[in-house]
Amino acid sequence: MLTPQSAEEEKDFVVMAQTRSTGKDKGTDRSPAAGLVGRAFGRLGRWGGLVFLLAGLALSGWGAYEGAYLAGWAGTHGTLTVKQCEVSYPNNASRSSHNNRRPVRCEGSFVSDDGKSKDAAAAVQVRHRYAKGAELAVQQTDAPTTATSGNGDYVQGGMDRAWRFFGAFFGGWVLTGLGVFCLATGYAPFGPSRVSYDEAWEAAGRGVTRPVLLGMIGVGIVGAGVSFLVSYFV
Repeated sequence: MLTPQSAEEEKDFVVMAQTRSTGKDKGTDRSPAAGLVGRAFGRLGRWGGLVFLLAGLALSGWGAYEGAYLAGWAGTHGTLTVKQCEVSYPNNASRSSHNNRRPVRCEGSFVSDDGKSKDAAAAVQVRHRYAKGAELAVQQTDAPTTATSGNGDYVQGGMDRAWRFFGAFFGGWVLTGLGVFCLATGYAPFGPSRVSYDEAWEAAGRGVTRPVLLGMIGVGIVGAGVSFLVSYFV
């Protein structure tokens, strides 16, 4: 026969067991709502990876495109004979802003090295003024409709600027590698993630994802660093 004290202790034990059971159930909620939330966070991880992937590809493509023209590997090389140069930025614009790093517009006539392309109304953005009759080595990125239409595009080449764009090309590899990692593992780089970083890293090691990630990030960081360093010495 239980004494009053023993009965009270047994009652307390039952209450504690029920409390623990309820807490455990709450911690491992298997309801449809919990599954929906989990899948939403998983999709967030892959959407974040897609953002990284597209941004990396765009940055690499832009860097390669601009760098190739500035290095003289693409387009039509020729000579622009200056007729006049004028400052193209407004008086109230900052001379150090990104859009005004080449603030002078020089107009003149362009003739390609092979003589096949001519433009009597060519223009190029440069850093400083040139005297009338000066000859500038330029790259024609887009040919004009006619020899007098004035709608051709030109850039003043230079390996220092080309190497900086090549640095951007390699920088895109880093973003692309992160995008591959997030897409393959479901890790969400933005906000809460259903998949923890440790779990994602472990899963990446079971296949080719981790070697691809390390390779792309390694090549990207080294390539970008070397490119920017070389740009200061050429």
